Amino acid sequence: MTRTRNYEDDLLKALSDPEEAREYLNAALEDENPEVFLLALRDVVKANSTMSELARATNCNRESLYKTLSAQGNPQLNSVRSVLSNLGFKLAVEINS
Repeated sequence: MTRTRNYEDDLLKALSDPEEAREYLNAALEDENPEVFLLALRDVVKANSTMSELARATNCNRESLYKTLSAQGNPQLNSVRSVLSNLGFKLAVEINS
């Protein structure tokens, strides 16, 4: 019987590297569906922190963070900035090339 590996374990290990996480988030931002970015951000959180730790750092409750980072989430810009900042990232705007 062939054994399979859970892709999530490898993904989370890769996303613990800040450069990999940055590229992952930027790729998700290129998708027209905003849900893709929120789910990617949730993956980066999972790889680098816990929702409980992040909730304490951002002064949000854990349940609210789960909802914010879900496919149905509709976070405010301040919430996204706070989560990114606590993970060591920042928002930036670039010129289309």
